Amino acid sequence: MENRNRSEKTLLVVSSVTYAMRGRELLFRKGIRSYIERLPRTKETGCGYGLYVPDGPDAAERILKEAGFRVYQRRERGGAA
Repeated sequence: MENRNRSEKTLLVVSSVTYAMRGRELLFRKGIRSYIERLPRTKETGCGYGLYVPDGPDAAERILKEAGFRVYQRRERGGAA
């Protein structure tokens, strides 16, 4: 089990809403909850989308990469209190 601060959110950044939706479905089939989030436009990610994975972000990232998804970034940010 991962040792995480519960107030942090892990976002796995993908290139489009289509990949976010496909990734969410893949993770669901593997028993991992994830939620799609729209990310602010940046030079690095453009109009990116992220998958918020509340539990098991390391396993989720591995599953996505093994399935051929390109995870551009992994962002850790504080969640709502």
